[in-house]
Amino acid sequence: MELIKYLNDNFFTEQELLNVSKVTEQELCSYQEQGVMPKCSYKLNVGITCDSFFGLHKEEQKIEYYAKGYSSWLAIIQSLKSTNSIYSVFVNRYKKTIACLKQQGHRSDNSKINSAIDLHIKEEWGHFLSGTYGLCTKSGLPEDIAAKEFAIIEINELSAQKLLNQNQLGKLTTAVNLLDSASSYFAPHERLTSSRYRLVNETRLKYKLQN
Repeated sequence: MELIKYLNDNFFTEQELLNVSKVTEQELCSYQEQGVMPKCSYKLNVGITCDSFFGLHKEEQKIEYYAKGYSSWLAIIQSLKSTNSIYSVFVNRYKKTIACLKQQGHRSDNSKINSAIDLHIKEEWGHFLSGTYGLCTKSGLPEDIAAKEFAIIEINELSAQKLLNQNQLGKLTTAVNLLDSASSYFAPHERLTSSRYRLVNETRLKYKLQN
């Protein structure tokens, strides 16, 4: 199935994540309960029917999928232990990415990435822990999350203008490319309703932007 191929190619199963990160299932659950480790981004409930010489066999299997970037996040959890210290890593990496993007020429007066950034990051942390960003960004890590948010803000602001000049079209192209680089491809059944399709594919088509 195309869905299973997408998940196997782009994510770790729980067991793969445990093997790569050298943690136990109990430790993973404990970190999630403490509110420092994201939950899975996809959960498959698979019904298997097998027919062979020995007869018909049926079983149910649950498979959880995690962003591959979470292996490095588990390393941070193991090294720091403290919830506040781990959250500080998320905050600092998020803010550093926003600052770097501003230095590169990305611009917005939106309070989310300016005066209200601390409140915004607190909200982002909640989405991070729920596994949402493991689904919709390539790594699931603060850098891609911040880049995705900044790009969406820019795209929405520029697209709201009735007529864009060449300079604005250039900024729109840069913002769309940024979102393209940070955003996941999404599972096959999600693509036509995803933010990537609406803000990358359709925006490029509407404004005739170059990749």
